[in-house]
Amino acid sequence: MDTLANLKAFVAAADAGSFSAAARKLDLVPSVISKRIDQLEWRIRAPLFARSTRKLTLTDVGDRYLPTVRELVRQMDDALDGMARSSGDLEGHIRVKVPTTMAILYLSDILYSFLRSQPKISMDIVLADRSVNPLEEGFDLALGARPELYGGVQDIALCRLKRYLCASPAYLARRGTPQHVSELPDHDCVVFATTGPRWEFMSQQGLIGIDVRPKLRSNDGAAICNAAIAGSGIAVLTDYMAGPAIRSGQLVEILPEFEVPDIWLKALVPGTRIALPRVRMLLDWLKQHLEQLPPLDKATVQT
Repeated sequence: MDTLANLKAFVAAADAGSFSAAARKLDLVPSVISKRIDQLEWRIRAPLFARSTRKLTLTDVGDRYLPTVRELVRQMDDALDGMARSSGDLEGHIRVKVPTTMAILYLSDILYSFLRSQPKISMDIVLADRSVNPLEEGFDLALGARPELYGGVQDIALCRLKRYLCASPAYLARRGTPQHVSELPDHDCVVFATTGPRWEFMSQQGLIGIDVRPKLRSNDGAAICNAAIAGSGIAVLTDYMAGPAIRSGQLVEILPEFEVPDIWLKALVPGTRIALPRVRMLLDWLKQHLEQLPPLDKATVQT
């Protein structure tokens, strides 16, 4: 019995939620995954999953020992990585969490190009528009722009993201253009759910906080941008989302004298993972390629 293969099958099935999805992830057939789980359950004399026709659910034993098994699999990957370094090649697996919209627009291509440059490295890319503790949820890197910090996790800045207050010409023609941020509560606003309806601006008098009225609220950046383009209201958008729409005239920057504070795209990396060569190389790759994002203030029309 190949215990390591069985443990990897268990972790993959737990993460994917089904034997079929785990099989696709490991490039196997579902019957092999099922057999490996059966062998592992026979070895420990306890079920790891409660099986139904619709889904897999971890049993108490499976849920309790999943973090331990995940760490064991990681340690084995790390050992193989160290052995591979002697030949000059990196090897192993990287699990990354990325924001959905930025993944679709930029990060996926950057991560794919990294994989092409490192043929012995494999990767899980999980799209999620929420802050995660990578140490607890089993990620090598969690990319995002939220300010949360976690114990045992390093916070590494990757690139600055400018933000702009925007609306469509149709909305401004219908509702008028605000002349001061104090007028924003009287307007329809499109709000990113994870940051909430309190918007902050820099002025000559300092930081101003405004509580706006959400006409629409979403946890997806693309949905926010599309709603603003459709005339649903005023939105705060990062440069990489708003740029094309501003250049095409679909969106207009408003109240430029009231700057929206920049945010930073960061990598949250568990302290136990930061020294791994494959993780360090990916961090360097991300920093290098994210510098090439087209910021609004460098475009011909203030993107």
